[in-house]
Amino acid sequence: MSDPQIILRIFVAALACSMLGLERSRRYQFIGARTFGLIGIGGAVAGAMAARLGVIDPAATSRTLQGMLAGIGFLGAGVIVHPGVRLRTVGVTTAAAIWVAAVLGFAAGIGEWLLVMAGAGFSLVLLVMPEPLASKEDRDRARREAETSR
Repeated sequence: MSDPQIILRIFVAALACSMLGLERSRRYQFIGARTFGLIGIGGAVAGAMAARLGVIDPAATSRTLQGMLAGIGFLGAGVIVHPGVRLRTVGVTTAAAIWVAAVLGFAAGIGEWLLVMAGAGFSLVLLVMPEPLASKEDRDRARREAETSR
């Protein structure tokens, strides 16, 4: 893998994951394009390293992906757990989007372009889609809470 290929892979990961972050910030979430872009870059760098190591040790790619996904879970948990919020689930969609961004970054890092394009596209469709079961009052309350906690 050449240096320009690595740079392209990292760029694509940052771009795809930043788009997810833009959508999250549009929905008044705490984590936006910069954070999601960084998650994608981290995933791409891990994927590129795993691809290079995979030439020497084929199991390295699997171990790298497993370690990265376990680690990104801590970031996602930090989005869900809020002091003072009891008996309510808050931030699960953003945490799931963080996990997807890490995987998209990894896929870009190993050059799996179809996975990156399809994963980012389907993820954006789901994130933009209105929540059918949430009432307008629930959505307005969530928006107000997000604005006051920034």
